[in-house]
Amino acid sequence: MPFSGFHPYVYYATRYPFAKEQSSFLRICYSSSIYLISEGFGKLKTNGRSYETGPGTLVHIPAGQQHEWLADKHQPMVHICCYFDWRYVERQSISDWAAPICYQPSQLQHSLVGPAFPYSIPEIIHVDAIRPWIDHFQSFYKSGEFTNEKTFMRSLATQRNFQTFIDYFLNVMLKESHIPDPRIGRVLDQMEQNLLGGINHPPAYYYEDLNMSRGHFFELFKKTTGYSPIQFMNRYRIGRAMEDLLHTSLSITEISDKYHFSSVHYFSRLFHKQTGQSPRDYRSSEQFKR
Repeated sequence: MPFSGFHPYVYYATRYPFAKEQSSFLRICYSSSIYLISEGFGKLKTNGRSYETGPGTLVHIPAGQQHEWLADKHQPMVHICCYFDWRYVERQSISDWAAPICYQPSQLQHSLVGPAFPYSIPEIIHVDAIRPWIDHFQSFYKSGEFTNEKTFMRSLATQRNFQTFIDYFLNVMLKESHIPDPRIGRVLDQMEQNLLGGINHPPAYYYEDLNMSRGHFFELFKKTTGYSPIQFMNRYRIGRAMEDLLHTSLSITEISDKYHFSSVHYFSRLFHKQTGQSPRDYRSSEQFKR
């Protein structure tokens, strides 16, 4: 694939909890896929290789590669995952789902398998700071339906957030070292606790505490999380709010208060800017109900 045709496009992204000892069955995805194990344990089998997976495992499976997931019998894994191509591939001729999966290799239509990335990407690594990765994924959660007139504007926001994620993903995966600066890891823990407690310190509070220059702090922070400190703080609170909208009956006002937004209007405006939807539409949309 020449770089002139490079334009990553996500079809489907979600959080998927496995049942105990559940198998995905041996399968081939027409598109490329990325998985983060956020909780629990399991096993990945692919091309004669077998990997044990747990919290922090990050996996990249190229399009057309046969693989199978098997969940642990005591603590089954949770996938935060996405299915995408390095450039858009039209597959409506074979499926109503934009990122189809083939379970019988003999039935695979090779002409519709997504393009390969031009450089080698590690198949599996471990990341220590899981939360920034989950926040990235959440920003482009998407149903597997084809984009249409009704979902076009929402898809623009989804694809924009996915482009940010892919930039972060490649910057991590194409480096020899995947270990973030431990000082930033400690800052993230402190920052998250402060935000949940309603304490919204400016970035200077953190880099001055480390006796670090502003420029060096921002550089390390961006390398570790993919975001600037202010972007991370906002996305962290919006990410927690997204989880509450999906998994609790709290009202939008209650969620806004819980994460210490200055007003429900500001919360809704920031939420729409990051997701392309209002909190109410996000909660009620059919893709997230599924």
